Amino acid sequence: MSQTAKDLTAGTTGGIGQVLVGQPFDIVKVRMQTSAKGTYSGMLDCAGGILRNEGPLAFYKGTLTPLLGIGACVSIQFGVLEYTKRYFTAQNTRGGIGAEQSAALSTPQLLVAGALAGLGNGFVSGPVEHIRIRLQTQSNTNPVYRGPFDAIKKIATKYGIRGIYKGQNVTFLREATGYGVYFWTYEKLVQREMAQKGIRREQISPGSAILYGAAAGYALWAVIYPIDMVKSRMQTDGFSPSDGQKYRSTLHCVRTVWKTEGISAFTRGLGPTLIRSPFANGATFLGFEMANRLLNSF
Repeated sequence: MSQTAKDLTAGTTGGIGQVLVGQPFDIVKVRMQTSAKGTYSGMLDCAGGILRNEGPLAFYKGTLTPLLGIGACVSIQFGVLEYTKRYFTAQNTRGGIGAEQSAALSTPQLLVAGALAGLGNGFVSGPVEHIRIRLQTQSNTNPVYRGPFDAIKKIATKYGIRGIYKGQNVTFLREATGYGVYFWTYEKLVQREMAQKGIRREQISPGSAILYGAAAGYALWAVIYPIDMVKSRMQTDGFSPSDGQKYRSTLHCVRTVWKTEGISAFTRGLGPTLIRSPFANGATFLGFEMANRLLNSF
């Protein structure tokens, strides 16, 4: 198996872990982001309403899409990240830097590697999250879509590929910005422990992978949460004025939300995100590191 294939496989493992751990928190976040001001008094009110009105399985509504899609997304993230890291390491070596130092990439190199990973991921995460959000926010009693494949079929038939990729511009902005910071945070923490303890990467404990993944997750959301809120609004908006479209563009969405709901709307739903983040991102990096070690041991 090639190194790239190993990276993609390990990334898929991390992505599956992320979805299974984070999905219940994500549906609460999306409901709070896309609801009108005053709909919920807080995170617990939103979660309690879902539980009472839709039952416990509602917290995993729309899970099939991200389970398949996010697995692919995280696979792409790590595949692009690790390929770019190897490219920069080789570049450093050609520049006369020693083997050990060449692998310790600089901040600009890690930010670029992470941003490229995010952009590569965005081609898949955009439509995956769009379909998931449509399923998460539709009526439970009179649903428009019977499932992810029905949603894809109906949206593509009526609105074409542009309908599937609705909100894609803001998705690319979120991915490039967020994942640059995300992977930089994780890799710098890994580099620090390796330097302090004089150990190799594969000797870092699973607990450290979880802890550093949690820190990376917090760094990610600190940068992208307002962008993510705008993305959610764009992806739940109507496709045209005839079916209730409120926002003509990403910038129009930002201006409208700011004017009608105030700055607090850009952080609505942050609570469940902050609770979800350390578990989901810790699981992501743990899954990747452990799977990568296993695959590289053969």
